[in-house]
Amino acid sequence: MSKDKERLKLGPVNYIILGAALLLLIIGYIIMAKNEIAVSPLILVIAYAIVIPFGILYKGKPKE
Repeated sequence: MSKDKERLKLGPVNYIILGAALLLLIIGYIIMAKNEIAVSPLILVIAYAIVIPFGILYKGKPKE
C-alpha cells in the first residue's frame, strides 16, 4: 500500500464536522456549569461518541 493511502487525509468537510463537535463540547460544558445535569451529558456523549468519530472517518463522495 502506498504512503498516500496509509495517511489519514482530512478534507474541508472533516474540519467543519470537527468544528461542530468542538462547538457541541463547549455548549455541553457551559450547560454543565449551569448545573443542568440532565441535558449536558447527553450533548457531550453525542459530541464524543458520534460527531468526533464521524468527523475523522468521513471520506466524502468518491471522485470519478
